Amino acid sequence: MSHELNDQEIERRDGLNQLRALGIDPYPAALYPVDSNAATIKTIFKEDGDKIMVCIAGRLMSRRVMGKASFAEIMDQSGRIQCYFNRDELCEGEDKTLYNTVFKKILDIGDFVGVKGYIFKTQVGEISVHVTEMTVLAKSLKPLPIVKTDADGKIHDGFADKEQRYRMRYLDLVVNPGIRKTFESRTKIINSMREFFNSKGYLEVDTPVLQPIPGGAAARPFTTHHNSLDIDMYLRIANELYLKRLIVGGFEGVYEFSRNFRNEGMDRTHNPEFTVMEIYVAYKDYNWMMDFTEEMIEKAALDLHGKTELPIGDKIVNFQRPFGRITFLGAIEKFTGTDVSGMDEAQLRAFCKTLHIATDESMGKAKLLDEIFGEKCEPNLIQPTFVMDYPKEMSPLCKTHRTNPDLTERFELMVNGKELANAYSELNDPIDQRERFEEQMRLSEKGDDEAMFIDQDFLRALEYGMPPTSGMGIGVDRLVMFLTNQSSIQDVLFFPQMRPEREQG
Repeated sequence: MSHELNDQEIERRDGLNQLRALGIDPYPAALYPVDSNAATIKTIFKEDGDKIMVCIAGRLMSRRVMGKASFAEIMDQSGRIQCYFNRDELCEGEDKTLYNTVFKKILDIGDFVGVKGYIFKTQVGEISVHVTEMTVLAKSLKPLPIVKTDADGKIHDGFADKEQRYRMRYLDLVVNPGIRKTFESRTKIINSMREFFNSKGYLEVDTPVLQPIPGGAAARPFTTHHNSLDIDMYLRIANELYLKRLIVGGFEGVYEFSRNFRNEGMDRTHNPEFTVMEIYVAYKDYNWMMDFTEEMIEKAALDLHGKTELPIGDKIVNFQRPFGRITFLGAIEKFTGTDVSGMDEAQLRAFCKTLHIATDESMGKAKLLDEIFGEKCEPNLIQPTFVMDYPKEMSPLCKTHRTNPDLTERFELMVNGKELANAYSELNDPIDQRERFEEQMRLSEKGDDEAMFIDQDFLRALEYGMPPTSGMGIGVDRLVMFLTNQSSIQDVLFFPQMRPEREQG
């Protein structure tokens, strides 16, 4: 965004020009031979050992100039390390420009520098690098926010504005280094899941993001246009129907970490672009998948923290197996005191009214039941709990329950009052599936803009035969929120969706 330069920015551009006038490239292209980092240096130093030479690079984060000797802190990905600069050792002969002009006057906090030197311990016992060579690697043209830290390490006057932190995550990562741990934990969680699936012999795959029909979930899609084909297409709302096609094709276990897109509301637990892991395994059912899911999540908690009892907000949640189990209708009866299993649409709408739950005429049985469950049951399900056996109207892709034709073999995993995972014994009867899709179309005609489309090619695939299969999808962002104790999805996404930034001026 264009804006007028402030005094500090003008001063930094003057410094940039001075570097060039001195023959110093402020953005050199040559490889810099980094061979260590701040964290490693603090572990390899030995009091009585040989002198250890190191080469590190990072941002200049503080500087204390004391005549011909100075101290500075350099921050790399692993943390910060103190560096000692001595003018007479750093500069050969009579030319002291590198120290007197470049280090003392031109370099600024935030600039990238590389240093070579040897590890030593100062008189006050701080492991540091005694610099023998310094290289300018990148000049910073904007000043970093000033962050003050007290004696206890608590940050004051930091880069704290949430909106600005999300817009400028790159700056957030620099001045609030604790945020890095959340994203490092995110990667560890995904790696834990991937290791678990691979150990079972399942295949990681990729499926299309651009789809001719937005299938696999009840959600409002984003629409785009494919110019070469001259057709409208949709950003995927789920990858389910493509993964099932692979089961039809003969793979017996496939999974995908997918970016999905839903053109719906935004709040502390929803972002229009989000990450889901979906897995489908042949010859399994939803009972097997419950065991599989709780084993996977327990492993992720242990891999990340070494324990299963973790704080989420002001609560302690235990991810140790086995998780609790309750039926969907049983949960409604438990938390409302009413058995709704025999109610038709009109009765459910009347019941919602007694519960002061808002409804409209576009809502069918599925939506009404979902509203009741969301209002009266979800907030009470804090510990990991499998909610099982959903009514058929709520599960158009799910196999009919083997003992009750009004229900399906489906579960949702609830944690801290929120859905974390959704799984089925997958519907593999193509005739039944077609009827379910047609019912979804009728809901769409009534005004339900989240009802599913009919995917004729998927129905054709089912007609070639799909073996008994269980599938499960889990919200990766939400799992990361739970395992890192973050209350907002924006805090586990590097770059959450934001309104356009207004022009400064």
